Amino acid sequence: MLGARGGWRALRRCPSSIFSSSSSSSSSSSSSLPREQRVPAARLRVRQALGAREAAGEVQVQGWVRSVRSQKEVLFLHINDGSSLESLQVVADPSMDSRDLTFGSAVEVRGKLVKSPHKMQNVELKAESIRVVGPCDALSFPLKAKERHPLEYVRQFPHLRCRSNALGALLRIRSEATAAIHSFFQDNGYVHIHTPIITSNDCEGAGELFQIETSNETQESAEKNHFFNVPAFLTVSGQLHLEVMAGAFTHVFTFGPTFRAENSQSRRHLAEFYMVEAELSFTESLQDITQVMEDLFKTATSAVFSRCPRDVELFHKYVAPAQKGRLEQMLKNKFVTISYNEAVEILKQASQTFAFKPEWGCDLQREHEKYLVQHCGEVPVFVINYPYDLKPFYMRDNEDGPQRTVAAVDLLVPGIGELCGGSLREERLPFLESRLQRLGLSDAYQWYLDLRKFGSVPHGGFGMGFERYLQYILGVDNIKDVIPFPRFPHSCLL
Repeated sequence: MLGARGGWRALRRCPSSIFSSSSSSSSSSSSSLPREQRVPAARLRVRQALGAREAAGEVQVQGWVRSVRSQKEVLFLHINDGSSLESLQVVADPSMDSRDLTFGSAVEVRGKLVKSPHKMQNVELKAESIRVVGPCDALSFPLKAKERHPLEYVRQFPHLRCRSNALGALLRIRSEATAAIHSFFQDNGYVHIHTPIITSNDCEGAGELFQIETSNETQESAEKNHFFNVPAFLTVSGQLHLEVMAGAFTHVFTFGPTFRAENSQSRRHLAEFYMVEAELSFTESLQDITQVMEDLFKTATSAVFSRCPRDVELFHKYVAPAQKGRLEQMLKNKFVTISYNEAVEILKQASQTFAFKPEWGCDLQREHEKYLVQHCGEVPVFVINYPYDLKPFYMRDNEDGPQRTVAAVDLLVPGIGELCGGSLREERLPFLESRLQRLGLSDAYQWYLDLRKFGSVPHGGFGMGFERYLQYILGVDNIKDVIPFPRFPHSCLL
């Protein structure tokens, strides 16, 4: 292979006619033939070009300039189009340089893919023409070349932050994780259901809902008829709709936006987030549910690591250096399972003092969840069989004596706390009727009771917060850094 100096020598010996100086106008061309008579160049994404194993004929690559270095005898560019973390090196005659060729400018480069003399890259693009499609004022552009911008800094620019390396990598990971989750369910025979975003159901029963009103509705008209004739809200979960579908398709899932009107601006909460939810018919074991949760987590994570290793490596190197080893160990081992009773006893015997005293019948707080994960060896932990009065009406009564519990499960993971929640559903009509009557919900959920009258079977399901999943595998501290658009500061992006 040629050394670097030899490579540039060979480049300089190429006939000068292959180079064409270009400006931002569209008229620049490397051939004397009219544009309409030229053979179209193969258009490649940067990722495709970097993956080439041998030289290629005339190609065209479009993207944004990540660096410009003009020397006396050669011009170097690195361009990126978002398809990979790595940028494609372009080598060109210095005469192609122009004042519009700056960091951040959009360019179209035509030329030939040639073997690169550098060990770090297989090929590079020897430019025959460079056209600046969209210039960029590098001085006022908030992102700077060769700077590693903190996530807190780029969060100030929601309209531009996707052009940073970190957010570009995050969004590619998010895309691959989405595909991996869909593949997991499709490969295991689940039917994908699009559940409604606008609904009259409060699945969680917590009352933290966004109510939908028309834009001209005022307080004075609040007593008028609702747009849908009943109060309507943005969904907090697609579970109840999935239960309907599970009565016909056995195994179903949904993956879509959900909304919680929890007035919290913390690093752990989002008003809008994506939820993966699944429902399984003909299952009487909570272990069946936890096994699907564990398999989904491990399969999706392994796929992400395999499909975008460099993007994941960026986070594990600069954001959470110890996360890679922990995840690799986690993928090899079974998750731990403990009961709620055991969890409370562990917390009561802890040497540390908690802000919220652990007592049977009280919900687990984040400090409790973190301690339980640490106590179990910093591995994911399933906590099962929660108190009856803590959980929603649809969870199955365990009928287990004075300390009454339901067949519910939460998956706790290091650094995050609760990642997944699920349960067996109460399929027995008398039990469900009794509970809905005590809660005063019988009329509102008459349709839900109908599901128990016509071919009811034991079933269960779970939901996983997608952003929390990304937080965990990447080691990101602030959940707002794993969504495409943070909810501040630009009102146009709210």
